[in-house]
Amino acid sequence: MKTIVIIGGSKGIGKAIVDNLKDTSRIINISRTPAEKHNNIVNYSCDIIKEKLPDIEKDVHSLVYCPGSINLKSFTRLTLDDFQNDFNVNVIGAIKTLKAYENQLVKNKGSVVLFSSVATKLGMPFHASIAASKSAVEGLTKSLAAEYATKVRFNTIAPTVTNTPLASRLLRNEKQQESMKQRHPLKKYLESKEVADLACYLLSDKASVITGQVIPIDAGIVTIKL
Repeated sequence: MKTIVIIGGSKGIGKAIVDNLKDTSRIINISRTPAEKHNNIVNYSCDIIKEKLPDIEKDVHSLVYCPGSINLKSFTRLTLDDFQNDFNVNVIGAIKTLKAYENQLVKNKGSVVLFSSVATKLGMPFHASIAASKSAVEGLTKSLAAEYATKVRFNTIAPTVTNTPLASRLLRNEKQQESMKQRHPLKKYLESKEVADLACYLLSDKASVITGQVIPIDAGIVTIKL
């Protein structure tokens, strides 16, 4: 049974990934709140930015970094602290985690999945901070995929709006939900499980020849105009 470290596995997409894998893998969930109790789940309470990551005695075969931010403000209202905080959550936290478990990932020829956003490819107002941070995640993915080729696979998923607690302000009533659907060519936004299914595929041996990719899951919003 493979051991998969999931940062942020108690909510949203992270929880959906845990739900997908918990019966077939050993899950190490690291988050501020615990995931559900299950024989294959071990929870560690940790603030990724402020605290030291736990030592994990089990071999780490794969890693998923789920924390993100949706800080939608005009550039005029965004402060330097906003940019720094978003960068810390999206980029520095991922780097800190990768450094903590790098040796085990290399030993086991592991797979890493990070998360970006459609905002890196589709210019949208009020997304300056998140687009800047997630663009850095994409650059990190490609660079590390090259550096660790034959040792660790690195891929990033770039979802559009997903029905998670993080996006609840964007989908807080039926009118907003319908409006969000209409913005997408497929007339829908994403559910957590749809993103989790792609993440689990990228972690699996079925994706053994996929690395260095930024894969959109976007209901057509980036590349299709109807």
